[in-house]
Amino acid sequence: MGLTKQYLRYVASAVFGVIGSQKGNIVFVTLRGEKGRYVAVPACEHVFIWDLRKGEKILILQGLKQEVTCLCPSPDGLHLAVGYEDGSIRIFSLLSGEGNVTFNGHKAAITTLKYDQLGGRLASGSKDTDIIVWDVINESGLYRLKGHKDAITQALFLQEKNLLVTSGKDTMVKWWDLDTQHCFKTMVGHRTEVWGLVLVSEEKRLITGASDSELRVWDIAYLQEIEDSEEPDPKKIKGSSPGIQDTLEAEHGTFEMDEAPEDRILSCRKAGSIMREGRDRVVNLAVEKTGRIVACHGTDSVLELFCILSKEEIQKKMDKKMKKARKKAKLHSCKGEEEDPEVNVEMSLQDEIQRVTNIKTSAKIKSFDLIHSPQGELKAVFLLQNNLVELYSLNPSLPTPQPVRTSRITIGGHRSDVRTLSFSSDNIAVLSAAADSVKIWNRSTLQCIRTMTCEYALCSFFVPGDRQVVIGTKTGKLQLYDLASGNLLETIDAHDGALWSMSLSPDQRGFVSGGADKSVKFWDFELVKDENSTQKRLSVKQTRTLQLDEDVLCVSYSPNQKLLAVSLLDCTVKIFYVDTLKFFLSLYGHKLPVICMDISYDGALIATGSADRNVKIWGLDFGDCHKSLFAHDDSVMYLQFVPKSHLFFTAGKDHKIKQWDADRFEHIQTLEGHHQEIWCLAVSPSGDYVVSSSHDKSLRLWERTREPLILEEEREMEREAEYEESVAKEDQPAVPGETQGDSYFTGKKTIETVKAAERIMEAIELYREETAKMKEHKAICKAAGKEVPLPTNPILMAYGSISPSAYVLEIFKGIRSSELEESLLVLPFSYVPDILKLFNEFIQLGSDVELICRCLFFLLRIHFGQITSNQMLVPVIEKLRETTISKVSQVRDVIGFNMAGLDYLKRECEAKSEVMFFADATSHLEEKKRKRKKREKLILTLT
Repeated sequence: MGLTKQYLRYVASAVFGVIGSQKGNIVFVTLRGEKGRYVAVPACEHVFIWDLRKGEKILILQGLKQEVTCLCPSPDGLHLAVGYEDGSIRIFSLLSGEGNVTFNGHKAAITTLKYDQLGGRLASGSKDTDIIVWDVINESGLYRLKGHKDAITQALFLQEKNLLVTSGKDTMVKWWDLDTQHCFKTMVGHRTEVWGLVLVSEEKRLITGASDSELRVWDIAYLQEIEDSEEPDPKKIKGSSPGIQDTLEAEHGTFEMDEAPEDRILSCRKAGSIMREGRDRVVNLAVEKTGRIVACHGTDSVLELFCILSKEEIQKKMDKKMKKARKKAKLHSCKGEEEDPEVNVEMSLQDEIQRVTNIKTSAKIKSFDLIHSPQGELKAVFLLQNNLVELYSLNPSLPTPQPVRTSRITIGGHRSDVRTLSFSSDNIAVLSAAADSVKIWNRSTLQCIRTMTCEYALCSFFVPGDRQVVIGTKTGKLQLYDLASGNLLETIDAHDGALWSMSLSPDQRGFVSGGADKSVKFWDFELVKDENSTQKRLSVKQTRTLQLDEDVLCVSYSPNQKLLAVSLLDCTVKIFYVDTLKFFLSLYGHKLPVICMDISYDGALIATGSADRNVKIWGLDFGDCHKSLFAHDDSVMYLQFVPKSHLFFTAGKDHKIKQWDADRFEHIQTLEGHHQEIWCLAVSPSGDYVVSSSHDKSLRLWERTREPLILEEEREMEREAEYEESVAKEDQPAVPGETQGDSYFTGKKTIETVKAAERIMEAIELYREETAKMKEHKAICKAAGKEVPLPTNPILMAYGSISPSAYVLEIFKGIRSSELEESLLVLPFSYVPDILKLFNEFIQLGSDVELICRCLFFLLRIHFGQITSNQMLVPVIEKLRETTISKVSQVRDVIGFNMAGLDYLKRECEAKSEVMFFADATSHLEEKKRKRKKREKLILTLT
């Protein structure tokens, strides 16, 4: 094999410029024991933890590839559950920032995540219409709940009862009994998608938000309480037509006349509606932890807050109303009457749920989170549509609470998409400019050093010397900024239309600009006297103009400054001589306009990228097309050569950046990471760094490594990645008695589960070989009449010369808990008999009883028919039954003993220190503080 040309690999180095992505939700997290100071926000595939007080990013929870769609902190505040676009869920530790647990069960993006009260179970809802309940402690799936016909929008555990309530875009609200894993009630009182639901008033009330301006309120009555009160069920209206009956039932959400009342666990009746001010759909509906404040927002920038009054407050209100009514009645009644007239006051829903105030944010709200601080203050944090986080606080107990904006995180990103990027000549500073601002970033620390307001920027460059920058805008202006002071030095009206492109001249004395007014203008730098100071300042003056017949989209100087390439709206690129402005060549061949182009360092090649998705490489000597490459699946947005080479990068609207070799016409590598179309990129003057910007608001830095890249290996890796993706999309293995596609199990076939199954198969095969070898060895020893040394398998030696059966156990222990069932599901039945025999050994030895029982019961469940019909396995199963029952009861006894021991120790400790434990102690302390404050207030009022 001949020597292959070596390339160096570029790898993703950092994501910056994004404060929070739109797809997920913002949540408060507890860090270092502080509540209400830190928030977690989705940032493309990562999760950023921001400190609201300092406006700094303090932790990044690293994702893999998929975008984050949902966040949920655990009740103990130590973990954060993160749902992704591909349906996977990862649980991160907030202390270490590592994601140790992964759940794969959904086929589409996660839409909701909720922990139960203790944090032991996690319910996840997805766009694939399923709800899965996961056991967080055992790191495995418990069960899948099917029933909704469209994406799940919310899922809530009830605190007192083992129930789950879910809402979906199919207009349904479903109640699930988690003991039997069945839906026992479907509420059909909504005409549109149900976007959110919350439980309030000690779970006696359900509030739902749909696509209209009503928040519907439902009263929940539980079965035991219904039996206690002797109110009869409302009877069917006699003689009414079925249509009327149906509408009445639908309105009240009791659409279940086929069920007897005693079969129900609870009943739901519509109590009424609260009207929102917004006219559009509810986007988010949430209640803060104490259950007192309910908040919701639509597709605008207003958050509406409502207060749920307590029984005492409602009673006070009713007494006041009663007094008023009595007074009125007395005035109206005749003076001759002596006795009090009968007064009746109805309690309305508006008396129980009061509007508090509205919070108006600076832009459209994407998501929010609420927290009650111990001082009685309510904090609301918002993730806004324009890449911004804002924190507001208010005191809801005041008669007219005024929300105050206490902090906002703005400096770490632009409000709109970045349309132009440039590197400074020393590779250290990166310029990014968007519709409203120019930012200068330090490449090594990724900190924003300067922010300057500008008009809608389209192109930019650093003036030689890196002290000033020039921006070309959509209105055709040139804006000149000084970096040291951050001031706008000058604005020049350069073109009548958009200024699409600029190119710095190789002699660094001037530049050329091209615009939508069909002209190319040449500019020279000059120093002019500044009116405000004694020193001279930089300015530019126009020297020449080249008028053309079409809009100019892109301009580029050749490195020797002899030629100028101009891309026009008529899909051609015209080359002119710089000195005389005479026409030299026309490069004709693209079907759509050339959006970007670049000339190589030696002036030999010009590469053009077009909206027709092709990149063409031309010779600059004769204008012949060397090669046309189908580069991207959508428009090629940007193209730039790596300095001192014939390699170039292209960026496309298909979310990819690709590197090409212009001599061999080969595709070298693809840089994937952006989740939306890429607008532009910049290659550093040294060629070591590439920075790119995208519609997902993120800027990404890519770094050249010293690792050589071999094309054959790269293609092989791409094929492997494709295969791994296809494995996950293949049909799930069917379990007897189940229809295809109807999966009872919570797992999903992924490449990891397939690999785990392969590891089990290899271990069993090794076990078979080794046992056969041992038998042979015994026979040889017998024949020889002496001990012959037995060669040990190198794999077993690597594990510390363990026995083959112990090696199988090690493999089982090595499989992730969340992937165990799915791995056993893909395992062929021929391996099961050996596994069952081994399990019998393991259980007798008492090693990992829990894990082995879990595997055993799962295998029995899925291979029940084959195992029971196999005569050879009957004695094995008999033995397993005996050993399993005795060993499991032993384990249970040990756990019981330990629990009792811990209880005893707790009582001993309490007796010694006379302090309650853990949570009890903190609540006790808070109670004491509250009492002390009350006492102080009393003393103050008395004095």
